[in-house]
Amino acid sequence: MSVPMLKIGAVLSTMAMVTNWMSQTLPSLVGLNGTATAPDGTHQRIVSALYPGTDEGWHVYSSTCSLSLLPLPHPPPQALYPGTDEGWQVYSSASDPDGKCVCTVVAPARNLCKRDPRSRQLRLLTEQVQNVSQSVEVLDLRTSRDLQYVRDTEPLLKGVEGRLNIYTANPHSLTSKGLQELKGQMSQLRPLSSVVEQYRSDLLTLALLRGEVLNLSVTLTTIQEEVGAYDYEELQQRVLLLETRLHSCMNKLGCGRLTGVSIPITVRASGSRFGSWMTDAMIPSSDSRVWSMDGYYKGRRVLEFRTMGDFTRGQNFVQHLLPHPWAGTGHVVYNGSLYYNKHQSNILVQYHFRSRSVLLQRSLSGAGYNNTFPYSWGGSSDIDLMADETGLWAIYTSIPNAGNIQVSRLDPRTLDVLQSWNTGFPKRSAGEAFMICGTLYVTNSHLAGAKVHFAYHTNSSTYEYTDIPFHNLYSHISMMDYNPRERALYTWNNGHQVIYNVTLFHVIRSDG
Repeated sequence: MSVPMLKIGAVLSTMAMVTNWMSQTLPSLVGLNGTATAPDGTHQRIVSALYPGTDEGWHVYSSTCSLSLLPLPHPPPQALYPGTDEGWQVYSSASDPDGKCVCTVVAPARNLCKRDPRSRQLRLLTEQVQNVSQSVEVLDLRTSRDLQYVRDTEPLLKGVEGRLNIYTANPHSLTSKGLQELKGQMSQLRPLSSVVEQYRSDLLTLALLRGEVLNLSVTLTTIQEEVGAYDYEELQQRVLLLETRLHSCMNKLGCGRLTGVSIPITVRASGSRFGSWMTDAMIPSSDSRVWSMDGYYKGRRVLEFRTMGDFTRGQNFVQHLLPHPWAGTGHVVYNGSLYYNKHQSNILVQYHFRSRSVLLQRSLSGAGYNNTFPYSWGGSSDIDLMADETGLWAIYTSIPNAGNIQVSRLDPRTLDVLQSWNTGFPKRSAGEAFMICGTLYVTNSHLAGAKVHFAYHTNSSTYEYTDIPFHNLYSHISMMDYNPRERALYTWNNGHQVIYNVTLFHVIRSDG
């Protein structure tokens, strides 16, 4: 009886060793302690450490590229963060001696890492580890069950052993009745032989598992050495710190020249063919309210949504009823107030949302109104108010300007005109216009095939013709405004609320 019991002990000891190794040693080899396995076989902690805040790879923030981080519910990552799908991308932050930002570093794109042979090998090894774990669990359950059977039959074993000792010492002591009882007890112990055979089979299985686990250990150790034995917790903290520095760097960079417009992102389909929607161009990003104004003629109802997600779902909003109706779609929310053109006049109105009152009204001297000088689509779009990194602007024209676009920078507290520029571009030939970093950008049409065709730089009083295409998804844009806080173009496109992200080129010059 001592030999089978020794085998049982050997099985249990070996299984405990294997189970302990599987639960502790394997995860620590690749830095996956306490992680779950993702559906594609990768590990979630590795993914979150290497690719923070996104499901599609690294974002690019550099001195030549400023990309927006817009809090949409489920935006397409490739639209929000345009970048390459191949190779390595720039990702870091620094400052030159003059305090100007220089943002550069190299980091892998996720798709590249997914093609890494080591990544595929890790997935295969993970599957093997799961198979080994399942085999160990089966052995553990079976051993626990059989061990309980052995414990239950132990008193019977001791009784049979005692009777056999007596019979060996005195063969004549076994009576006919005693012999029958001994045979009955032996028949009860007969199933124990199959348990012992199962243990023998399990010992062979454990021997195979030992070999497989040894191979896994060697392979994983090799991969660990190739990867470089990263401390993923430390790496994640360093990446989070880097992200913070990059955001700070991007904010310091501030302005740049428009070089590209992303593919359109449809946020919602609501309202009529014409309208406007916006977020505040000045307040902190923690305030994520969205405002919507449907229509271009004599409207008075402004809907205020708590977040972009609420706007997308059409819920959690309050209504503001303006005391004066609006004209056109060229409205802007700036520092908690709505600035708009009063219907059938060239009067500008400042409506304060918190107090629900008009703080200011002032005439924009000489500005045409009531479809005298609108954009090509009409809609009483004579006066277009907008904001950028440098302040509040009015885009309009007048008879002395011969219908050419005039750009005026406004004082948001008084609505006084601080400075004006005559661009020489006919307003009726423009589809829409927007300001970025003190430069007016004009599209050549409001219909399909439109592109950013003209740029006027107020800092140098110069202009240039451009050729920056963008996709007019729904073929009729009646509002296009830039939001400097989010580095994005908001558009109202044939009853659809659409966003475009922009790429701004910024050159940093340093002596020496």
